Amino acid sequence: MPEEETMPESIREVVKEKYGEAARRVVAGVGNSCCGGAACGTDIDPITRDLYDASQTSILPEQAVKASLGCGNPTALAQLNPGEVVLDLGSGGGIDVLLSARRVGPTGKAYGLDMTDDMLALARENQKRAGIENVEFLKGEIENIPLPDNSVDVVISNCVINLSSDKDRVLREAYRVLKPGGRFAVSDVVVRGDVPAEIRRSLLLWVGCIAGALGDQEYVSKLTQAGFESIEIEPTRVYSLEDARTVLAGQGIDVDALAPQVEGKFISAFVRARKSAACCGPSCCN
Repeated sequence: MPEEETMPESIREVVKEKYGEAARRVVAGVGNSCCGGAACGTDIDPITRDLYDASQTSILPEQAVKASLGCGNPTALAQLNPGEVVLDLGSGGGIDVLLSARRVGPTGKAYGLDMTDDMLALARENQKRAGIENVEFLKGEIENIPLPDNSVDVVISNCVINLSSDKDRVLREAYRVLKPGGRFAVSDVVVRGDVPAEIRRSLLLWVGCIAGALGDQEYVSKLTQAGFESIEIEPTRVYSLEDARTVLAGQGIDVDALAPQVEGKFISAFVRARKSAACCGPSCCN
């Protein structure tokens, strides 16, 4: 497994602080958390709202639901089978890990990987409250997954890969830990068309799931370069002009000038890909 650092320290520390703060807010009962923007802490955030239905949230601890920072619901769209091993990249408060663990059953296992101590503590507490045993939360970075080659059936993630400044390495690492024939099934924010450089430069919006988002064709290209095949990008939510205003408000950005330029260009998407079942190289077959 590679050891060198990948995410610039400035971005890494901002991400850690913002997501650590979100976990602390949940523990303190201050309110819901979100990807970012003026709607943070409310039920109107256009990225994080209405992702899970009552049949899912009713079987989980309230703090696991409140700590959800995602932009989609990968567990609802991913194919998960009893006995499989699932890895959630950037697992946060653990909602997708706990839902996945129920799907794969006692003969399977769900790993959650997160670099934020507060989120890991919250996730482990949520696991205890849920009484789910086939779960393990790991500390680490998604650019350097602390699992062996060919050890996972499915890699999921919920609006986290966009936060990495080295997405190529994240995708290579996901490919490495997947078994031959394994599936990549993540929710992520994706860009269609050009986006103003001012948004791309904002660290706060990077943490808010916007600035680090890949273009749709760029995402396909990077997955292909990592070795994946059968790649699909399925839009699950298209953000409107008013959504853009909500996310950009309060960020020190001229919302009126920029919002029309981003309308409809940001989407939440479900990204599917597969590792070849015939793969047999030094990082594939044991």
